Amino acid sequence: RAQFATVLASVGGRCEFVADGAEAARKLAEHPAYGAAKRVASFVPEITPGNVDLATVADPHALEDVDFAILRGEIAVAENGAVWVTDAGVRHRALYFIAQHLVLVVPAAALVDNMPQAYERLRFAGPGYGAFLSGPSKTADIEQSLVIGAHGPRSLTVVLTGTDFPASSFSP
Repeated sequence: RAQFATVLASVGGRCEFVADGAEAARKLAEHPAYGAAKRVASFVPEITPGNVDLATVADPHALEDVDFAILRGEIAVAENGAVWVTDAGVRHRALYFIAQHLVLVVPAAALVDNMPQAYERLRFAGPGYGAFLSGPSKTADIEQSLVIGAHGPRSLTVVLTGTDFPASSFSP
């Protein structure tokens, strides 16, 4: 856990360890940008229901003004601070990249030491989408001017929880 949190912090992210959804909701309320968020999309209603009705969004472009997205992660990797995410139950995978701030909720039991262990856990029932995400979006130019949030979320928080929340009730 310490390795994951340290590596994630080194790439600009933050990690919260919580026991359950109630504690996760309290930690989310402490997030600097959450209080100012006008549009919140959540696939983890046990933490916050959000105020964006994702079932009614037909075009992912309609998500361009989402301030906060709370989604599930499947596997967390300590060696690089990455989280495996998929489009399972997520109608518009653009949400991982278009929201200003991203929170990934991962069961603590899904934390592995390294990428080979993560790859051993990956399962593909058919075609789909998956990616490892680590830290907020960032880019730098040749003059070493770093820009956070240039091509995606300005912040990434990973919530490692002792509770394994049920699958989202959202239908793609």
